[in-house]
Amino acid sequence: MTVINTLSNALSSLYNNEMRRNKQAIIMPSSKLIVNVLRVMQKEGYVGEFEYIDDGRWGKILVQLMGRINKCGAITPRYSLTYREMISLPDYIRRYLPSKEIGVIIVSTPKGVMTHKEAARQRTGGIVLGYVY
Repeated sequence: MTVINTLSNALSSLYNNEMRRNKQAIIMPSSKLIVNVLRVMQKEGYVGEFEYIDDGRWGKILVQLMGRINKCGAITPRYSLTYREMISLPDYIRRYLPSKEIGVIIVSTPKGVMTHKEAARQRTGGIVLGYVY
């Protein structure tokens, strides 16, 4: 069975385990992009520690859940935004986040994966990956 969008599968796995009140979630298959998105979510306080488990195939990621995720998901198609569009993100904020102050949109920039607020502070554009609140 082929996996079309690994980031979408990972974020929906986190959301489903969070709704079932599990303390841990196993994400498979893993990728560098998923690890970078998890680092951003960890920095923002949505997930706890996570570790990569090499199983000889795709690899797995064991994530400690903290019970702070209300909703998360991938944004498809992955739109690219310039710096000016990054500053005025009201369309994406209105569509994916409950308010301006709650939650973050995760963006892949030339400077790495970061939140939309950090990308606006660093004056860089990028590709919209997902959201979490």
